Amino acid sequence: MVQLKSKNATVGIDAGELVSFVVDGHEFIHQKGSPGWRNSDTEMFPIIGPVNEAGYSVQVPKGNAVQDQHGLLRELEYQLLSQTEDSAAFSKDYKANTPVKNSKYPEKSPEPKQVWPYSFGFKKSFSLKEDTLEITFTISGEKDMPFMLGYHPAFKLHTNSPMILANDKEISLDDVLEVGNRAFHVKDCTAITLKDEKSITMETEGFGQFMCWTEVRNMLCIEPITFYPYSVNQQNMHLGFQYLKDTDAVFKVRIKT
Repeated sequence: MVQLKSKNATVGIDAGELVSFVVDGHEFIHQKGSPGWRNSDTEMFPIIGPVNEAGYSVQVPKGNAVQDQHGLLRELEYQLLSQTEDSAAFSKDYKANTPVKNSKYPEKSPEPKQVWPYSFGFKKSFSLKEDTLEITFTISGEKDMPFMLGYHPAFKLHTNSPMILANDKEISLDDVLEVGNRAFHVKDCTAITLKDEKSITMETEGFGQFMCWTEVRNMLCIEPITFYPYSVNQQNMHLGFQYLKDTDAVFKVRIKT
């Protein structure tokens, strides 16, 4: 367990996963073992969304790639690169066409392995300054590699009637629950606030939109995304890709009270 500290905040990171963000004694992150989801955060890469209706195959310039929901990155293990009192960095690396065990098989998927025809590096960095946690994602790899990126943190709810503020609009927990597995889409948005017992705001760079998802009333996932997967048929998932340039792609999320 890696722990970051500032004057009034602490952050807990378990193998690259954000498992705690406490400010002035208040826990903002959903705790493992609580109803709702088995994780606290994860990433969606190199695709976002389900692919079951497309035969678990995604069209890419190098042919078709075997992927499961939200991509193979989450099946890889983070390695700790560096750590200080208020920062830490982790990385995952993948070599093109290496089969990766699919943890959804066989209970939730017919595909035992996932494969991606591109090599890449994925770095996740944390920096805590006072009551603000900044998370930076740096993607390196082959030029013109297609990808989508989504960050999937889960926040602990302390009241029965939290409110989401985005683009000067209010979104209720019931609004999110009603949409179900498709997740509530917040278009053209770079900042979102969760008003609960204590409010928290997420500001982003590079993503441009959000999904909000939950199936319970004690937890809410607010997910910055580069592409909303339900805007196309699964067979057209490739329409949502960005492509790596000559330089690394950098995305940022700031979570602050």
